[in-house]
Amino acid sequence: MKRMLKDWAVALCIGAIVFSAIQWLQPKPVIPDEAPDFRVTTIDGDVIHLAALRGRTVVINFWATWCGPCRTEAPAFSRFAQSHPEIPVIGLAVDSGSAAQVRRAVRDWNITFPVALADAKIQRSYDVSTLPTTVILDENGKVKDIHVGIMSERELAKSVR
Repeated sequence: MKRMLKDWAVALCIGAIVFSAIQWLQPKPVIPDEAPDFRVTTIDGDVIHLAALRGRTVVINFWATWCGPCRTEAPAFSRFAQSHPEIPVIGLAVDSGSAAQVRRAVRDWNITFPVALADAKIQRSYDVSTLPTTVILDENGKVKDIHVGIMSERELAKSVR
C-alpha cells in the first residue's frame, strides 16, 4: 500500500512538472505595446469599441466553443467579471462555426461577460494561435500582460493588479 501511494505521488509530481513546462513553453503572441483597436458586435447585439474603454483596465479573452481548456476557465472569468464590474471583460470567440454555436456555449457555460465573434483580422492583429489566450490592457490601452493557457480567477486578479 505504501509503495502504491509513493508511486502515485511520484506520478502526480511528474505530471505537474510536465503540465507546468507545457504552460511555460507556450509561445506568447507578439502584440504591439499599444493594443490594436477593434469594434465588435456582441452576440446580444451590443457594440464594443475598444478605444472607448480607455481609462479602464480591460481583459480580453480569446476562446472557442471546441476548446476544452476554454470551457474549464470560463467560470473563473465569469466570477471575476461579476465581482469586478469596473473592469470590462470581453470574450472574443474565434470559432469558424456559427454565432448560434457561440450563443449555445455562452448559455451552457454560464458566461456572464460580453462575447463577440472575433474575425480573422482581430485574431491576426493579436497574434492568437493558441487558445485560450488572455490579454490584459492597462488604463492607457497598453498591453500589460499576455497569458496563454488556462487562467484561474486568482491569476486573473493578480494580472489585473
